[in-house]
Amino acid sequence: MISKKLNERCTEDIVREHFKKDGLFSNLIFEEQTSNIPKIDKLLKNASKKGTGRGMPEFIISVKDESDLIIVVECKADILKHESKNRDQYADYAVDGALLYSSYLSKECNVLSLAVSGIEKKNIKVSYFLQKCGETKSDRIFGNRLISIDDILSGLRQDTAKKNEKYENLLDYSKELNQQLHKLKIKEDKRSLLVSGVLIALDNTDFYRSYIALANNKMIAETLVNTIRQQLENEDLQGKKIDKLMQNYSFINTHPSLVECKKNINLKDLKELIDDIDENINGYVRTYKYYDVLGQFYIEFLRYSNADKGLGIVLTPPHITEFFCDIVDIKSDDVVLDNCTGTGGFLVSAMKKMIQKCAGDNKQEKHIKQHQLYGIEYQPEMYPLAVSNMFLHGDGKSNIISGSCFDESIIELVKNKKPTIGFLNPPYKSESDDIEEFEFILNSLDCLQKHGKCVAIVPMSCALAQSGERLRLKEQLLTKHTLKAVFSMPNELFHNSKVSPPTCIMVFEAHIPHPERNKVFFGYFKNDGFDKRKTKGRFDYNNKWGDIKDNWLNLYANNEAKTGLSITQKVSANDEWCAEAYMETDYSTLNQDDFKNELKKYIAFDVLNYD
Repeated sequence: MISKKLNERCTEDIVREHFKKDGLFSNLIFEEQTSNIPKIDKLLKNASKKGTGRGMPEFIISVKDESDLIIVVECKADILKHESKNRDQYADYAVDGALLYSSYLSKECNVLSLAVSGIEKKNIKVSYFLQKCGETKSDRIFGNRLISIDDILSGLRQDTAKKNEKYENLLDYSKELNQQLHKLKIKEDKRSLLVSGVLIALDNTDFYRSYIALANNKMIAETLVNTIRQQLENEDLQGKKIDKLMQNYSFINTHPSLVECKKNINLKDLKELIDDIDENINGYVRTYKYYDVLGQFYIEFLRYSNADKGLGIVLTPPHITEFFCDIVDIKSDDVVLDNCTGTGGFLVSAMKKMIQKCAGDNKQEKHIKQHQLYGIEYQPEMYPLAVSNMFLHGDGKSNIISGSCFDESIIELVKNKKPTIGFLNPPYKSESDDIEEFEFILNSLDCLQKHGKCVAIVPMSCALAQSGERLRLKEQLLTKHTLKAVFSMPNELFHNSKVSPPTCIMVFEAHIPHPERNKVFFGYFKNDGFDKRKTKGRFDYNNKWGDIKDNWLNLYANNEAKTGLSITQKVSANDEWCAEAYMETDYSTLNQDDFKNELKKYIAFDVLNYD
């Protein structure tokens, strides 16, 4: 018994030392076995692991700035006593005991349970669980190592359910802001520029502190535009590039609705707009890093405008930009190119994933931002959004090139950067003389290193082509490169952009001619778990996407055929590149309700299209 206690003290010492060395230790209330905080003391009163009496965890940690969070720690010397099968042996197992305490504390707090087993620092076993206030279940979170308080707090803020909740709030605000800017008679294509300009200026400490005190809208607008220029000049952008960007932002200090001081009970002045943007958008960006928030606002601002459709612009939903990174299993040393950058969503997602794999290496993180992310954007109104988006995420803005991806000088410049991954959502062809989507894919592949991976989302009509120019381009693709996979995507993937082209994701390997004997993976990925709501659009309201994505990726990684979801097939340029052409229907999943729903859809379509 004495030996066991001594060994357990070794485990406790490891945990104690870890937190006492933490940079945020001064911001913690670190207690052992009992708590002087009345609420915690009350909740542990009947939480004994033996069924009667007070519960006494090894450590109870409170964060001074996070009043609704408690971290409870349970230690065991023996790694074999880490977690029981049913988690009901509270006195003998670390996880079981930690979760018992959590069940009591979670009645009034969010609880992070930490179970640690082992007496050697390099061989300890660690498990974290999160149990939210008022809930009965706890979810495993983080990995199998002790992490810093800062990492804990950052990770909790990235909690999927909470992030989705905050994102819904952001969508609500985007509609509210759109209505305000409409009333101010600011054109749709200027609204995202205004938002991006405000966010850039708010990143300047002097502006952040002083704009509230400025006397009127005109002074605020002038200071705002001057601050944008100052911020861009501080970031090593060349003079011509800054001048081009500032031409887009110049409307801010000339637009009558922004600079004149006409108070209207239904309209917000410039200071109030900046306040709201800081609270609603900047607050989200600070908490959930590396997210294409400007792209989402651009989508909302152009929902009822034809400007984006006329240009063939269909911005990629953020869960798909992240999915691209998972498809190629992106590494921290990859160099990423998006030759149709748009607002920069693919580059932002790539930055996020690559930095996550840096394991805290600040030097490598800086290198990623400065030398491993490249974008090309032709549309002049999109270019400043891409630059500002990268600016807001820490760096990379100087690697956004304004011009055509087919320009020989730009191609040469990009090739010299030796990109290993190409992501793109090319402009969708709407007129007969528009550039074919496959041309953009070939352009991306041409810029990549040998064996590089290119992932593109294009209209399904490209995959189905069996004649004409598209067939010629399919032949060219297979002559030079390998088609690895095609995923048929949900029919309403772009519902939030008010367009609905059926699309597919194509995956290629660069500069390796397609082997005739190789089978291509085809995924029938039509259900991503997203639902539509009339006022909020299409979104993962029920948090289904994570599990669905994992299933898709497992099927692709293992080249696995699964009834109703995937199949592998040898194909040539003359064939249809989609799962629907080859897979068998899983009739076992059909029921009477499916039949009724399809009939209702047909009747509705017939009524709406009756001539």
